[in-house]
Amino acid sequence: MELTFFTTSGQVNYVNQSQAFNLGLAYVQDDGVVIMKGDNTSWLDQGIFRNSVRISSYAQYTTGLFILDLNRAPWGCGVWPAFWTLGSDAWPQSGEIDIIEGVHDNEHNQVAWHTRDGCFLTPESNFTGTIVQLNGQPNLVCNGNVNQNSGCSIIELSRASYGQYFDSTGGGVFAMKWDENGIAIWSFYRATVPKDITDGSPDPSQWGNPSAALEPTGCNPLEFFYNHSIVFDITFCGDWAGNSYASSHCPGTCEQRLMDPANFVNATWSINSLKVYKKQSIKGQIVNAAFIHLPFMLTTFRLTMLAISLTTFELLPCL
Repeated sequence: MELTFFTTSGQVNYVNQSQAFNLGLAYVQDDGVVIMKGDNTSWLDQGIFRNSVRISSYAQYTTGLFILDLNRAPWGCGVWPAFWTLGSDAWPQSGEIDIIEGVHDNEHNQVAWHTRDGCFLTPESNFTGTIVQLNGQPNLVCNGNVNQNSGCSIIELSRASYGQYFDSTGGGVFAMKWDENGIAIWSFYRATVPKDITDGSPDPSQWGNPSAALEPTGCNPLEFFYNHSIVFDITFCGDWAGNSYASSHCPGTCEQRLMDPANFVNATWSINSLKVYKKQSIKGQIVNAAFIHLPFMLTTFRLTMLAISLTTFELLPCL
């Protein structure tokens, strides 16, 4: 997979490719594990932003089965990481899907969708998470242009889906299935990763109810989401982590937190692989006892690009 670094505004300084490698913020270990992290060595004056990385794939996707295997994901006071996909049009015209996202020392991952007007969560869907509320009611509106751009969100049930506990269990796997039947997300801490995933033949029908799901009855997954790039980032403070800092039980202020590098030793992605499977139709015939041939169509997920694994990605200059 070809990925690009790029810069942005906020209380973080996203570095380019050469800076990331020179500063040790992005590298591949001898065992093929990819490391991306925020700066955890530099003392800063108050008001100075901390270096970090954000990468985005050049390849774009409309549907697929995305499987991310992690040893650890970033967490900590003032830290706001995300693994997400983003459409190529002006936000949020072609949608945004937040697969992993959280702040501070949270223990529960928050899945979110951001779209243009017309997309809604279906509360009757079979998922195990809890819909985030707005004014005391489940917020079903995914329109990213209202409600302070919050979109619609579902908080995972498992406290092993984010933060310190997720890392302490050896990490795990996050999976997103996106097709004409909707968008569903599962997470598995290490001891519960299904064998079909580790064997390289993932079968979502065997995984039980997802943690979060967006059904086509409330939101057409092919109309509101298309041409998505894959994004990883680690942000500090900002709209979510900064605005929620005072109520997070974290010490001091977020600006003060940024000064000490020891506060960011856990702001690290450690990635074994990222694989994307494409849905394909396989035609064939079956024969019954009377030898009558009946046409059928079997639909399955098949790995289309092993090179999508982050163990073989090429890092390109910022745009």
